[in-house]
Amino acid sequence: MFPAFLDLASLKAAYAGGLTPLDLVEEVLARIAAAADPAIFITKTPADDLRTAARDLLARAPEANSLPLWGVPFAVKDNIDVSGLPTTAACPAFLYHPTEDATVVARLKAAGALVIGKTNLDQFATGLNGTRSPYGAPRSVFDSAYVSGGSSSGSAVAVASGLASFALGTDTAGSGRVPAAFNNLVGIKPTPGLVPNVGVVPACRSVDVVTVFAGTVGDGVAVRKVMDGYDAADPFSTPAKPTTLPASGLRIGVLAGAEREFFGNAAYEALYDAAIEKAKALGAEIVPFDYAPFRQAAELLYNGPWVAERLAAVKDFLASNPDDFDPTVRTIISGATHYDAVAAFEGLYRLEALRQKTRAEWAGLDMLMLPTAPTTYTVEAMLADPIARNGHFGRYTNFANLFGYAAIAIPAGFDAEGHLPAGVTLFGPAFSDDALAPFADTLHRALAVGMGREKTVALPEASKVAEPEDGLVPIVVVGAHLTGMPLNHELTGPGGRLVKTCRTAADYRLFVLPNTTPPKPGLIRTPGFAGPGLAVEVWKVTPGAFGRFVQNIPAPLGIGKVTLDDNTQVSGFLCEAHAVDGAREITELGGWRAYIDTLKKQG
Repeated sequence: MFPAFLDLASLKAAYAGGLTPLDLVEEVLARIAAAADPAIFITKTPADDLRTAARDLLARAPEANSLPLWGVPFAVKDNIDVSGLPTTAACPAFLYHPTEDATVVARLKAAGALVIGKTNLDQFATGLNGTRSPYGAPRSVFDSAYVSGGSSSGSAVAVASGLASFALGTDTAGSGRVPAAFNNLVGIKPTPGLVPNVGVVPACRSVDVVTVFAGTVGDGVAVRKVMDGYDAADPFSTPAKPTTLPASGLRIGVLAGAEREFFGNAAYEALYDAAIEKAKALGAEIVPFDYAPFRQAAELLYNGPWVAERLAAVKDFLASNPDDFDPTVRTIISGATHYDAVAAFEGLYRLEALRQKTRAEWAGLDMLMLPTAPTTYTVEAMLADPIARNGHFGRYTNFANLFGYAAIAIPAGFDAEGHLPAGVTLFGPAFSDDALAPFADTLHRALAVGMGREKTVALPEASKVAEPEDGLVPIVVVGAHLTGMPLNHELTGPGGRLVKTCRTAADYRLFVLPNTTPPKPGLIRTPGFAGPGLAVEVWKVTPGAFGRFVQNIPAPLGIGKVTLDDNTQVSGFLCEAHAVDGAREITELGGWRAYIDTLKKQG
């Protein structure tokens, strides 16, 4: 009855089938009690309070799925206020009892979601590794010797373990993305100002962002949209100004040359390269870019005057309670005393100079794709060198909020042993949050790495992010219209774009049509035939271009529905069966490109 991973689609289906929020609460309570990692939560919602919340939900919204997040269990990082539960920011002496929910929590509760508890974090959200808490160090759900990532450590582990459908984190330097990578999750990092921070203990108030951990991009975006909205009580809240991305030919910037740094982790570098190839197969144009100005901006967050903003958030408490700080956190925040007002202005000047340099890079790009974290470490190794190794995690994350970007982190696969996961993050300009989502979702699905601990589970179709309506028509091509082939210009010329490279279903056969110069392919379907599936490309073209294709196709070719290896059907080039009588069959080669290659080899 209960899915191992509590994604929104599976949960909604269960509720539609008769499950009630009270049933779900009992299951969640049982899972929490059986959880192997004792450091996930700082405070759990008392069982009777959780049951009461479920009954209250049924009283105000008795119909199943009548609210956007009806009966959906979620966890909250313990630097975000939840009325009735203490806030500690992972410092027991800092504990206080909020009387109101943070704005984001209030909005989620109004949408029907149920808070199951407050999760562990690197103290005062200062860290990317998850070990800086007196409440213990949550661990990667795949190997308890390894860090969970931080600072939103408990939030990521709670979702990846199947305890919550989603969880809230915060992100200043990458805290909503790194734990996602280390636990095979999606991390939604909104544009700064899109989601209000009222009721959040600040780390760096000017760049902090509330984030979402979820199993799919669709789930994370759905939750983020509930939280979105201007709040005048937050001085950094900004009305949304949506930014679009091109409907075709996405140009994705990737690391090149000396800026590729994985600190010796060849497995993570290979996973990054595999994600790049998959993005290319999905139709993206891969563009190496100069990461140097982004990296130099990233260094300002911990090695510049922004450290003083961390001190501004807790200066009175640090003055009165220095011994209550984690030693590493105290060292970092105390370092702010080296910066004065002049250094602050100099830091701003440096950031803006770097922003100008990044504009030159963005001129040829639509989004960036970077490793979420270039490597990972055991807890033991992290504790042995906590500042330097923590810094490694932030190499490709720290710049994002300083520049005001939107970002979505997705899983990218597992190392060669299928053991530890890595991730990649897509970055876009401010308020490109929704525009990033379709490609992020498509790439996550293409990489086929599951959700959280359930790394072999298929992502639910119901959570798929719809592509923006682009007015284009999909078409399958098998021969001379393939990328790099002589007739490909008939697709690219009218503004067509490559959607993906894939294969047909197994019962298609391919022939070389006789008496055609240059040779033409004949694709037919033979039910019951078991072949390799044939290499094809799916393109999108304008309706006018599609009409010209149909009008100009010579007999015996025509347009019909082609079934692909994922069982979807797309219009494409097919051949009348009689035309292949006596023709050479090339099915065993696997596709037209392989056939052309054999001709080239023959001279």
